Amino acid sequence: MIYLDNAATTLKKPPQVAQAVYDAIEKGVGNASRGSHQDSLEADAIVFNAREKIAKLFGAADPSHVVFTMNITESLNMAIKGLVEDGSAIVTTQCEHNSVLRPLYSLERNHDVELRFVPADKQGRIDYDDFEKLMDDKVKVVVCTNASNLTGNRIDIAKVAEIAHKHGAILIVDAAQSAGGMPINMEEMGIDVLCFTGHKGLFGPQGTGGLCIRPGIEIKPLVEGGTGIQSYNKEQPKELPNHLEAGTLNIHGIAGLSAGVDYILEQTPEALGEQEGKLARAFYEGIKDIDGVTIYGDHTQEMRAPIVTINIRDYDSGEVSDALSQQYGISTRPGAHCAPLMHEALGTVQQGAVRFSFSPFNTEEDVQAAIDAVREIAKEE
Repeated sequence: MIYLDNAATTLKKPPQVAQAVYDAIEKGVGNASRGSHQDSLEADAIVFNAREKIAKLFGAADPSHVVFTMNITESLNMAIKGLVEDGSAIVTTQCEHNSVLRPLYSLERNHDVELRFVPADKQGRIDYDDFEKLMDDKVKVVVCTNASNLTGNRIDIAKVAEIAHKHGAILIVDAAQSAGGMPINMEEMGIDVLCFTGHKGLFGPQGTGGLCIRPGIEIKPLVEGGTGIQSYNKEQPKELPNHLEAGTLNIHGIAGLSAGVDYILEQTPEALGEQEGKLARAFYEGIKDIDGVTIYGDHTQEMRAPIVTINIRDYDSGEVSDALSQQYGISTRPGAHCAPLMHEALGTVQQGAVRFSFSPFNTEEDVQAAIDAVREIAKEE
């Protein structure tokens, strides 16, 4: 199979990722922060080192403010539900994934919370003036993706942060499609809470993720329970990361994630982004003039997620993706992509769309095979 569904999860990882997971299991590690014996201390070291590396990768001020979760969905739920107050308003965009939208809708249903949406145009682009128009003293939180999982369009987070902070709002960023392949510096970009997942551009195992929190930001716990410290306290410890990390961490997964971040720090996000971006650009150039092919997103952007989303004639996106898999051995993602508002903006609610997403581990041969497959399917009338 030619795997072009990396926006969902990266299939191929650097070899040291699997080795790190294997070593953590085979050599054995104990439970982090649950003892002073060597096995527990080795688990502590894995977690501590991972926090340090992630803080370095994202320009986070304090490694102790790197909190681990099981994925970015949990991270976003934790940040959104832990920061939004009754009686407040939240500004977000039509570009968001359901990992943002559903927690927001839940708050709207069950609390006195108002949602305000920055619209997207037919190519999934937003106007930053629309952020400004929606801001007032009632807005306490702005939630925004760094790059759309459907179009690949990048949003200028520094610009959004400037608008949010001018009105006293906290900025939460969904970095699912940008972490690892785009440079992210929380301090320089003005990000208050950065949510990330391990299994996409960070090349980590599934079931890993987290959030980086700027000092001074206080988030209410989503889950409460054991932390290994202050066991006689009836409340969750106030200090990070324990305040938000109840229960046993996925130490084996974190070991793999740490190795993935090692690879990224060595290669640099800029170099990896350029490599996968060239592949996505080559695919775009190879199909853009094929009769019957519609391409979504703003492909004039210099920096964007390595995603090319298309439709072929009026064919159902699921049928196209199935044909790509069964006849050509190419893995893609059809349908709604958990991004319903973006599909409304693109006008693809009924048809869905077929997403091709690239990794540094894809090849030029993969790209050419995908171009040839799209050309053949487009000819079938």
